[in-house]
Amino acid sequence: MSIENSFLFAIEVVGTIAFAISGIRLAAYKHFDLFGAYTIGLVTATGGGTLRDVMLNLPVFWLQTPVYLAVTAISLLIVVIFRKMLVSHDKLLFTFDAIGLALFVVIGIQKTLAVGYPMWAAIIMGTITGSFGGVIRDILINEEPLFFRKDIYATACIAGGVVYWLIASLGYNGIMQQSACAVTVILLRICALRFNWALPVISYTPRTNPRPGDDIKKS
Repeated sequence: MSIENSFLFAIEVVGTIAFAISGIRLAAYKHFDLFGAYTIGLVTATGGGTLRDVMLNLPVFWLQTPVYLAVTAISLLIVVIFRKMLVSHDKLLFTFDAIGLALFVVIGIQKTLAVGYPMWAAIIMGTITGSFGGVIRDILINEEPLFFRKDIYATACIAGGVVYWLIASLGYNGIMQQSACAVTVILLRICALRFNWALPVISYTPRTNPRPGDDIKKS
């Protein structure tokens, strides 16, 4: 295994731990049992990558090795041992989620480029890899998916992908691109929390007592 491939594998493992802990932590907050918490952690860590691999017609990554199942089990053990600290501190959830998001965006971009897709497609796949595990997690625990809220979440993934692209256009490659992409995603998530950055919200409040003829005017 080359140095770069080893680095990418390490990124994927660390990202799996971070996302699994974020999912298990939420499951603990919802009082799931151990199996339910493990399932939520596994879905959070592998959901986005699974969708990516299916769309790219690649073997699903976590079915090729039991490493990801084992890493999720270790993450569950970490939450069980340190549950008081992990479950009661929202900033820790944010930290793990931001790290997992950033690292999985890098993995998604790398894997998409490796099979010959253009950069714009790689950015989309990076966003899917980073964010859709969290979407599935939120649906399973009956929460509004963070992906669809006004928070800077998917936008941070896209921005990280654009930075990856810009670094490549300057002649840099490998670890430099990957690091710049990950740092961009994490910094945007931190700034969004610190300064309350958010995208505009589309909203509409219908009239409680419409006037006669309003429906005719709208048509």
